[in-house]
Amino acid sequence: MAGKRKVLFFDIDGTLYSEVNRNVPESAKKAVARAREKGHLVFINSGRPYCLMGPIKEMIEVDGYCCGCGTRIVAGEEVLFSATIPRERGVEIKKLIVDHGIDGILEGTEDCYFREGTSRMPAIETLKEKLRKEGSVLSPFGWEEDCYDFDKFCAFTDEKSDLKGFARAIGLDFDIINRGNGFYECVPAGYSKATAMEVVLKHYGISLEDAYVFGDSTNDLSMFEYAENCVLMGHHDVELEPYATFYTKNVEDDGVAYAMEKLGLI
Repeated sequence: MAGKRKVLFFDIDGTLYSEVNRNVPESAKKAVARAREKGHLVFINSGRPYCLMGPIKEMIEVDGYCCGCGTRIVAGEEVLFSATIPRERGVEIKKLIVDHGIDGILEGTEDCYFREGTSRMPAIETLKEKLRKEGSVLSPFGWEEDCYDFDKFCAFTDEKSDLKGFARAIGLDFDIINRGNGFYECVPAGYSKATAMEVVLKHYGISLEDAYVFGDSTNDLSMFEYAENCVLMGHHDVELEPYATFYTKNVEDDGVAYAMEKLGLI
C-alpha cells in the first residue's frame, strides 16, 4: 500500500501548536511541507471556529481546515460544509447560559462573542488575553446583541454554576465535551471531528485506512474513535489512550515530525 495518497488531520493546541512556545515548531512545518510534496493532504481538524484560524494560517501552510468540531469544513478556497445554530435558538442558548450562572464564548465563522465587562471567571479573561496575543480582534458585539450567528460555544463554570440544570435545559441538541477545570465545549449533536473527517475523505475519495489523526485532548476523542491510525502526543488526556496506535513526543520536542518520519509519511 506504499505510495498511496494519505490525508493527515491535526488538532492545533498541544498538537501542532505549542501553547508553551506559542508557535508551530520548525520541525513540524518542514515535515508537513515534505508530506504535501509527496502528494499527501494535510488538514487542520480543530475545535476552533474558522475566525480563529488566522494565526495558524500564518504559521503553516495546509490543504484545508475542519473548524468548530466539524461545523465548517474548507478545502483550499472551497467550503465543503457549513452548519450554523439558528438565530432564534442562539438567543435561547445565551439566556440559558446566563440563567444557570455560566459564562462562555460563542464561536462563529465570522467572530467570537463574549459577555460584556469583566467575567468573574479568570479562565474567561485568560482566554480573551490569549486571543489578543494571537492577534485576534475581539468582536464589538456583545452578549445582548442579536445581530450575529454562531456555530458552537464553550461554557465555563465555577461553584456558583448549575451545570446539571443547564445540561437538562439544553436538551439533546448538543454534545457537551468535558475539557477539564470547569471548561466544557458544546457542539451541535451530529457534528464532530469525526464527521469532518468523513466529509474530507469522501470529497477526495480516500479510504479511512489512509487517514492519520494527531491529537492530545478530549475533543479529539471522536476522531480517535473513528480513525484507524491515531497518533497521540506526549502530553495527552488519558481518555485517548485506548485508541492510540502510535505514541509520540511532546509538540515542543518535535513530536509531530518524529511520528511522521517513523510512520513513513515523509
